[in-house]
This record gives sequence, structure tokens and C-alpha cells, in this order.
Amino acid sequence: MDEKAMEEIGRFSRRAMEPEEVYVFTLRLCDNEVDRDGERFSPKALEELAEKFVGKSGVFDHQWTAGGQTARIFRAETVEEPGRRTRAGDPYRYVKAWAYMVRTQGNRDLIAEIEGGIKKEVSVGCAVERAVCSICGADIRDRDKCAHEKGRSYGGKLCWAELEGVTDAYEWSFVAVPAQPRAGVLAKGLSRERSGLRRAVTETGREDCLEALDRLEEEARLGRKYLQELRREVVRLSALAQKDARPERMARIVEKLEEEELLELQAQYGERARARYPIQVQLTYRDEAEGEAPEDRAFLI
Repeated sequence: MDEKAMEEIGRFSRRAMEPEEVYVFTLRLCDNEVDRDGERFSPKALEELAEKFVGKSGVFDHQWTAGGQTARIFRAETVEEPGRRTRAGDPYRYVKAWAYMVRTQGNRDLIAEIEGGIKKEVSVGCAVERAVCSICGADIRDRDKCAHEKGRSYGGKLCWAELEGVTDAYEWSFVAVPAQPRAGVLAKGLSRERSGLRRAVTETGREDCLEALDRLEEEARLGRKYLQELRREVVRLSALAQKDARPERMARIVEKLEEEELLELQAQYGERARARYPIQVQLTYRDEAEGEAPEDRAFLI
């Protein structure tokens, strides 16, 4: 993690954090595509959202509870995706955000779910001044001035509500089905859409190359998931193998190790754990010579 990111995170923490103490991931918060609700953010609204979402917390299902706070955004910007256009005909843009979490035993499973692609889809909670009808230009919420319906076509032109004038950004949430299909956690590092490799492959126009790249990215995702699970297993075994184990410290250590080192530690700690906690036989059998009582035989499995 770079020094600039740690400085930005430091604006929200009460003390200076060490890189190994935090988990950082990137999000596509929202974009300017017409969504499932027949609405979209204007380019200006995206700029306003990028500014207002810095410092905002992530929750679950838009439930505003302190206990549900999971992460905090420390940086956000608008990004234009080369070569892609919206249904409205303009260049596709979205708000990219960087969020951080403090690594703890309590959120270890959540981090694993984010890494594994389980916790992925997100939605934003915000307030806007206007919802402009794409057909007549009036506020679509004012039925005295606008009679058009979002999602319908009039004279071959789709009707949607253009959201303008962001007045507040409340929170962003992990959800099951977001209004904006593309909103969610991005791949680690640069997003797939901005990566030089994907852009170069896309420009070739070859579907077989794109499919091959998709397979490689999926294999990479599974590889990251495997390493994460291997790291968790090493931490678990170290806690069993050592009387004075410190799982939190070990968790930070294994994040820096690669597969070969992790497998070696797994074998070492596994051997020690088996020595400390030998396997006990759970089922016992009596010799026939001892002579079981006839009435007990009906219950033998």
C-alpha cells in the first residue's frame, strides 16, 4: 500500500495505522448508465458524488445502524471507460472509490467473502434536487408537468430520469440486487475495464481472446481465494500448535507469504498440533468373547 493511501486513511483514524493493519479494496459506486429503476446520474452528478462520498461508511442493505458499519471510503474519483457508451449515447463514466477496513478477528470472514467475490454488489444512498425527464425536460416526479413513464419509449426514444443536483451522500451498502447492475467491488488493483491488457485485447475485436482473458481472470480469482484459505488454515493451526499463540499477529505475517512458504508452515504447525492434540478413538468395539447381552445386539450399528 502506498504512502499516500495511508495518509488519506489517517484523516479518518484516531492514530496512524500500519499498512498491515488495514484491508483496502476498490468499488464502482455508481455510473451514468440507465439503471433498473429507469434512472441515471448526470456527468455533473457523478462528480458531486465522488466528492461527497469521501469519508462515508459502508453498511448492509441500507440499514443505518452503527453496528452495521463495515468500511469507510477514503478516496473517490470519476473514471471514463474508453470505447464504451451508455444507452443515452454519451461516454460511460462511473465513480471509483477506495475503501478501507481495519483487520480484526471479527471481520476476517467478511474480508474473505469480498476476496472470494461473495460480497460484491453495492448500492448508494443519496439525495438529489431534480429527476429530469429525458423526453420533456420537466421533473418526472411532478405529475402535473410530466406524464411520461420511466422505461417506456416515446417516438422511439427511451424515457429515463436524469438525476441532477446532488445535495447529500448518506452511505453505500452491500446488497443482493443493486439498481445499477455494474455497481460493486472491483478486481484487486486496477479494474478490469482500465487494465492495459483488457483494453488491448478488446481493441483486437477477437471474441476468443476475450474469452481466454476471462478464463485467466477467473483462474486468478480462484488462486487468490485458495491463498486466502491457506493463510487462514495456517493461522488456525498455529493457534493449536502454540500455547502462547497470537492469531492476530500471525494473520498479519501470513499476508506477506507465498504458497510455498505457507505450505511449509502448514505442515510444521499441523505436525505440532497433532502432537498436542492426538486423535482420540471415538468408537470402541468389544470382543465377541466378552459376550454382549442379547438384548443389546438390536442397537449395534
